[in-house]
Amino acid sequence: MTTAARGREARKAARGESAGGGTRFGAWLARPLASFHLIVTIATLLTVLGLVMVLSASSVEAYAVGGSAYSLFIQQAMFAAIGCVLFYLALRIPLRRLRQWSFPLFAASVLALLLVLIPGIGEEVQGARRWFVLGPISVQPSEIVKVTLVVWGAHLLASRRSERAGLKDILVPLVPAGLLVCLLVVLQPNLSTTIALGIVLAALLWFGGLPVRLFITIAISGVIAAAVLALSAGYRSDRMRAFFNPGDDPQGIGYQARQALYSLADGGIWGRGLGQSRAKWSYLPNSHNDFIFAIIGEELGFLGCALVLGLFALFVYTGLRIAARSVDPFLRLLTATATTWITAQALINIGYVVGLLPVTGLQLPLVSAGGSSLAITLFMFGIIANAARHEPEAVSALHAGQDGRVSRLLRLPKPEVYSPAKAQSARARRAPQDGRRQPPPARRQPPRRRPPEQQPRRRSAESRGTSSLRATRAWEPTYPMPHARERGRSR
Repeated sequence: MTTAARGREARKAARGESAGGGTRFGAWLARPLASFHLIVTIATLLTVLGLVMVLSASSVEAYAVGGSAYSLFIQQAMFAAIGCVLFYLALRIPLRRLRQWSFPLFAASVLALLLVLIPGIGEEVQGARRWFVLGPISVQPSEIVKVTLVVWGAHLLASRRSERAGLKDILVPLVPAGLLVCLLVVLQPNLSTTIALGIVLAALLWFGGLPVRLFITIAISGVIAAAVLALSAGYRSDRMRAFFNPGDDPQGIGYQARQALYSLADGGIWGRGLGQSRAKWSYLPNSHNDFIFAIIGEELGFLGCALVLGLFALFVYTGLRIAARSVDPFLRLLTATATTWITAQALINIGYVVGLLPVTGLQLPLVSAGGSSLAITLFMFGIIANAARHEPEAVSALHAGQDGRVSRLLRLPKPEVYSPAKAQSARARRAPQDGRRQPPPARRQPPRRRPPEQQPRRRSAESRGTSSLRATRAWEPTYPMPHARERGRSR
């Protein structure tokens, strides 16, 4: 083997590659922009899969209600287009601007939660007042507040961590603000979104460094509060009874969960084929929304369900990889919290479809029908992709001109290099965003003048008997020695 061949083998071994290229995926993951490309790919695949399955699952109901099999699909596609625009805007937002706008955006989303509860402003559908209707578009402010709470909470905790804050500074004002948001969402009423907001708050506290004992106490309190809320209303308690006693009322409160299991079992390994579901013919209520995973299992079989689970598992890996590789504490908290929220929501949805959890109404991110949820989740994916472009290796590659096809196609700006000293000085210059009053800067005191006898005096190098290197000093301080006058007189 020649020297060049041995060098190539050594470089392959250092990168973890075998001679046959068996770990080429591992070598691709080692590329600087691999996390960015993975996030873009996962978001694209889940969105396309969701559009296809919404068209398949909603066609019968849409035709029965409006005479067109494509009405719900067109609405979902319109929100997907809005979400793509939001995804692109999230990629272009500078992180310092995102942090500066975090508190005003969170305050605006809380105000929207207040306004939607007012009759005449918020639209009431099936006893719940959750939407703003703007022409053909309906907006759900409880979906927006998820993102604003993630961004503002990450900014707040990152600022407190740099200031070495105590336990009280971690809890206040984050926990009171999170509880206020949960209360406003409960009043709509919307227990499923309240659970999602509780997951966001718990993830922020966990990754923000809350002590384990206190975190467990808060988590148990949240579970107890969720159980009390679940048993307080009639339809919520019916869902709980249907979960613990599924055979009591199979044609009543347990009908939906039972039909979802039948639909999954009907798909088998390979599925009945795309568009061939029988449960969507009014056998499974909300088949295009809360229970779309059951239609995926029926039409695409176990392989389709495994594809969805595999995409979310890859998203977990990529999101936590971005959080681990980021040097900015804000990006670490933001990416880890967003990954936890989206993944937990997906697991809860899949869990109640397969019968492991009681029905909560949480949607499958990017797949279930729901315009506000789709657009806001795509915006969150865009923020995570922006964080991926701020990994140290990605920043170096982008500044070196290695933009990649996706970055060149989207004409994305180069990310800023993170500097802790620069971030600290910028934080000191801007006004506080978290409501805390900062102490005024200390006034600089003028230097005190020395007494005349302690003033330094210049001496030449010859008088000191020093070398020319030492003589480069402009002066050398001399101090009055005791009995100097007496020694001068004796001479």
